[in-house]
Amino acid sequence: MKKDDEVRLLEELANILKKQIGLALHGDFAGLERLAGQCEPFVARISAAGLLENPAYKAQRERLAEFYRDLQAAVSMQKDSAGEQLKSMHKHKKTLAAYRGSI
Repeated sequence: MKKDDEVRLLEELANILKKQIGLALHGDFAGLERLAGQCEPFVARISAAGLLENPAYKAQRERLAEFYRDLQAAVSMQKDSAGEQLKSMHKHKKTLAAYRGSI
């Protein structure tokens, strides 16, 4: 594989990860899943070529690792937020049920 093709693969993966982070921060998990499917061919080709083991791509490897950490944090943050919202909804539902029962 030519060096330009290798760099393009790594950049495409980075761009998809950046988009996924944005979607995760906005709670768009359907869009996040669609983009995850787009990542697979890039990851497979990068892995098959051993690009991330190549010392020449150390900066790109570190950048991709940071994007993956950011994506994980964004998903975790949204998951925690959704959990809190569900707890709050459950609490309000119980409160409403208690009021209905006392009328």
